[in-house]
Amino acid sequence: MNIKCLIVDDEDLAQDVIEEYINRIDYLQLEGKCKSAVEALSILNTKQIDLLFLDIQMPGLTGIQLLKNISNPPTVIFTTAYSEFAVEGFELEALDYLIKPIPFGRFIKAVNRYFKLKKHDYQITEKKESILTDQPFIFVKSDKKMVKVFLHEILFIESQRNYVSIYLENDKEIVTLNTITNIQEKLPESNFLRVHRSFVIAINKIETYSSTIIGINNNQIPIGRNYKTTVISTLEENSIT
Repeated sequence: MNIKCLIVDDEDLAQDVIEEYINRIDYLQLEGKCKSAVEALSILNTKQIDLLFLDIQMPGLTGIQLLKNISNPPTVIFTTAYSEFAVEGFELEALDYLIKPIPFGRFIKAVNRYFKLKKHDYQITEKKESILTDQPFIFVKSDKKMVKVFLHEILFIESQRNYVSIYLENDKEIVTLNTITNIQEKLPESNFLRVHRSFVIAINKIETYSSTIIGINNNQIPIGRNYKTTVISTLEENSIT
């Protein structure tokens, strides 16, 4: 028996990652993907959905608000970049709470919890050698070939005229003939932030910040005047003063 799944997330990359994970598991069947809670309501009213992978922070109606407005909801696994919503999520009897970027092994653990809840005899295991390749990634063209860049390794991205440098952990750098805007569009908004016309940073790699400078791995990245309000507001959500 296939478990019918629905993905609700406003980020294309997040949808693609979960879809790929679902397709790897024989017992799961993807019934649809949608970018808003309103669209999800329409699908839930017309299709039988067993397992809902639900983002929380979405434009308009949030995932939590959606769940509160469903009289007979399917089993829910929250997928989000914000751990502060975990308590409220579990109060709504969500089965699990996955923090982005989601490793495949953690996804498997959540799905196995569903199988156990529903008393299915299924049990998924993960091969150890696959762990490092199951992280979200993008491909960029560099030196006449496509290079895989794992998102969790990105520190920050810098625009340099016609080129873009992607700075990674372990002092790695990838240079590509592209624009910073094109690359930013491929990244999840919840994990990456434009702080200057020439810089995009990985939020979880920030070590220090002030009203003008962000510190990442001994690099001082300027906060642009036109980005300052949004940047400081975003960073203060996880700050204690």
